[in-house]
Amino acid sequence: MTTSTSPRESGNESYYERTGEHTFKPTAHAGGAWSADEQHFSPLAGLVVHAIDQHLAQRPGGLLLSRISYDILGRIALDECEITVETVRPGRTIELLEATVTTGGRAVVRARAWLLAALDTSAVADSPREPLPAPDSLPAWAMDDAWDGGYISSIDVRRVPPTRRGRATAWLTSRVDLVAGEPSSPLASFIAMVDTANGIAPQQDPTAWMFPNVDLTIHLHRTPDGPWTGLDTTVTFGPTGQGLTSTVLHDVHGPVGQAEQILTVRPQPRP
Repeated sequence: MTTSTSPRESGNESYYERTGEHTFKPTAHAGGAWSADEQHFSPLAGLVVHAIDQHLAQRPGGLLLSRISYDILGRIALDECEITVETVRPGRTIELLEATVTTGGRAVVRARAWLLAALDTSAVADSPREPLPAPDSLPAWAMDDAWDGGYISSIDVRRVPPTRRGRATAWLTSRVDLVAGEPSSPLASFIAMVDTANGIAPQQDPTAWMFPNVDLTIHLHRTPDGPWTGLDTTVTFGPTGQGLTSTVLHDVHGPVGQAEQILTVRPQPRP
């Protein structure tokens, strides 16, 4: 897995501040879209990759993060969190890691990451997916007109005007660093945007319906490059309270992988 890092060109604002070797305090920029006192999962997903990068930093390279799956075990308060990383299945060509996010003594996220050997397969590299329109060719979308929260206010979104509910194509980037005073890898910064997919193509008005995701799984066939995260997203609601957000992931060079989120769909409580 690559350990190269590149700080954002933004400045001193950040989603998190380090408080210890494995502990981090979220800033207001990490605030959630469904509730102001919760963390948005998107930057936290990137923070987990940042912790994995650190776990691997003292080791020889050669393995690439190729899949990461997150299970969201409960409400993620806007409070200090601890992230621990352990090796579940060691190997020279295939390795499995597990990361656990804890707040208030309770595990709130468990993530598993498969690392695969880096080999030269450029001679057969191909994808039927077409690249997205360039970010600078698309109009800006004020996502905070539709969603609340510090995280949504922190991102720059360029979106193809949608033609129907549940379908959208967008580019995202952020003016905010992941962790104050620390460079983050292009992969961590890229993944810190992916969970936003569930909000760019809503099937229903979020003031009338809730549809939070309880997981996020990302498969990568190429390590993405920054600073833009491209989302080609389809959202489907089923008839019995479940939904699915499916996204083809892109960087400015083309497709890099896919992401899936399972949703719990329910009406907003009446006041």
